[in-house]
Amino acid sequence: MRHTSTDPELRDLVRRFVMPGRRYQRLGGNSLRLSGPERDLFMRELVEAAREITPAELSMLLEGGWRERTTASWLVAVAGRTEFRSRIGELLLADGGPYHGSLCIVLATFGTSADADLVCRYLDRYLPQPDLRWDRTGALSTLLHLDAILGTERAAPYLAAGGLWQQWADATPNTVRDPQEYQQVVDQLCSFAGECAELFAGTETGH
Repeated sequence: MRHTSTDPELRDLVRRFVMPGRRYQRLGGNSLRLSGPERDLFMRELVEAAREITPAELSMLLEGGWRERTTASWLVAVAGRTEFRSRIGELLLADGGPYHGSLCIVLATFGTSADADLVCRYLDRYLPQPDLRWDRTGALSTLLHLDAILGTERAAPYLAAGGLWQQWADATPNTVRDPQEYQQVVDQLCSFAGECAELFAGTETGH
């Protein structure tokens, strides 16, 4: 991992792409609270950042901490940079902690069976580890979202009676949310990313 305290190049990228308007704090669920001119401006600035950043700079941000990774993940999603799928998958599988949500959203926006494969690998790895205590609802809700897109039922075995989800939920009762209910949030975040992607496509055409 790279750190801004010792990496001037990363620090410059954070200044340019992560910190403006505290972007990293307004991504994810907080973006759904925006409305009107504030939402429009945030989307335009996010799209402009996705257009400006280079693949090498995105790779560098993905080597940083959670703020850098969250921001980079959304910039990848907005620009539809599917060439980052394997890197996003690596980071997701390595992240047993609380900051996997933005990585899941990227895979949800890509929307293919390859993305579902990565989410399944994550669930297979971490649902049997309830001692880690971090909420896995977002990942399972992402899989439900992908099922809806792809016409598959890959989430069904996890949700079955006695399945990995029930085992994890029984072991971590204080952290559990309803994955079917939370799927609505994933759907809304993907819709927001989709709106940004349409704007991005327009700016690319304009250039």
